[in-house]
Amino acid sequence: MRLAQATKLRGGQKAAILVIALGEEVSAKIFSHLSDQDIEDITMELANIRNVDNEEIDTVLEEFYDMGVAQRFITSGGVDYARTVLSKALGDAKASEVLQRLSTFLQVKPFDLIRKTDASSLINFIHHEHAQTIALILSYLDPVKGAQVIQSLDPTKQVDVARRMALMDQTSPEVIREIERVLEKNLSSLLNQEFNQAGGVPVLVDILNKVDRATEKAILEKLEEEDPGLAEEVKNRMFIFEDIVHLNDRAIQQVLKEVDTKELSLALKGVSEEVMNKILKNLSKRAGAMLVEDMEFMGPVRLKDVESSQQRIVNVIRSLEEAGEIVIVRGGEDELVM
Repeated sequence: MRLAQATKLRGGQKAAILVIALGEEVSAKIFSHLSDQDIEDITMELANIRNVDNEEIDTVLEEFYDMGVAQRFITSGGVDYARTVLSKALGDAKASEVLQRLSTFLQVKPFDLIRKTDASSLINFIHHEHAQTIALILSYLDPVKGAQVIQSLDPTKQVDVARRMALMDQTSPEVIREIERVLEKNLSSLLNQEFNQAGGVPVLVDILNKVDRATEKAILEKLEEEDPGLAEEVKNRMFIFEDIVHLNDRAIQQVLKEVDTKELSLALKGVSEEVMNKILKNLSKRAGAMLVEDMEFMGPVRLKDVESSQQRIVNVIRSLEEAGEIVIVRGGEDELVM
């Protein structure tokens, strides 16, 4: 009886009834986590509700509870686990109905079980997989774990995987489901019927920023041979101007020797206080005062000009690192060779 009644209500009506049932204080906390559009939609439904009987409230609360339980089971053990537990508790029909409702707005991220696996086990698990498969899996991993995995691969395969990650744009849900079916027998997909963003240069950059210098250098050198344009794009994103705050004072001073004052003044327009303080700290009082004065005298400048100046300074930093004159410490490094 309640199930039949619940299907007559729209999603917005159910949300409005739930808000009424939970009371003002709890509902206010929920609203603080919603988007402006969701708040507006629920408020409109509340305005249109005249009378809500106890049976409707009980129906909505029961559905809300069932979906909450289902989501907890999915998070802890996957969809198949959730279906098994819910079927025992509610019966097959009710379990299927709850999961179907949940699937309309809950998306389990691909390779959920693999993401929960420790790096050493994961390395053994996918070590002999095709480079494209590894690239797809790495695209969904935390960058730190992804760095551990890619470091463990054969150097030739490292480059192949890195290139495939950088060039990967969209992957069809059917391909992801098939790979999940083979690699994760206990994981079913709740993917929407849209293409899923995976990989790309930003993902590769996140991982390369956390591998050791030797791995990074080997991958970038091979990429430069095979695809110079892609290699340049990756390198440009690996160290951005704001990262200058992570350089030590000696490195900053070395960079400042190579940069023209006017270039520096333009590059520092609009930067954070942290970046500005890092630069001023490594200048004499007189030089720092002149720099600030030059920036004030310069007046408004185009953002494109500022970004171009910043990129030129980043290129100087990269050149100094390649020449061995400064060191940029990366996530995978545990020692410095002097």
